[in-house]
Order: sequence, then structure tokens, then C-alpha cells
Amino acid sequence: MYYEKDVARGVEGTFMWLMEEVGELSSALRGNDRENLAEEFADVIAWLATIANVAQIDLNAALVAKYGQGCPGCHRLVCECPDSEKP
Repeated sequence: MYYEKDVARGVEGTFMWLMEEVGELSSALRGNDRENLAEEFADVIAWLATIANVAQIDLNAALVAKYGQGCPGCHRLVCECPDSEKP
């Protein structure tokens, strides 16, 4: 939808928009407005996907490659990694 604008803005400029949306999501998480919360989640996902497109990364392929077989740490569909470890 906005590919040409996003490419012109570049990864760095587009990343700044993502950070603004993450801030708005943070505010929405502290509130009680479920509609606004849903909108902010959608905005964050949209800007993240936009950055992947500008960087020429297939986001779906990246997700499948990393998480398609379960947790990257313990390799289970329901993570059993110790809480002290990431994820």
C-alpha cells in the first residue's frame, strides 16, 4: 500500500515510525480501550512488516525458518526453556 513511500523513507526513517507506534502501543496497554489497543497492535505489525519489505526480507519465511518447528531453544511447540533463558 505504501511501498514507494516506505522505500523513499528508507529503513532508518521507517524504523522511527515503528518506534513511535511501539510507544503508542505501550500507552494503550496501560489503558482500558480495547479498540485502541487492537489498533495499536495492528499498527506495530504493519510497520514491522513494512521495514521487512523495505529491507527485502520475506517476513513469513523468516518466521517459519526460526519458529516453524517450535521454540528455537528447546525445539518444542510449547517452550520448556528455563525462565532464566531467552525466550
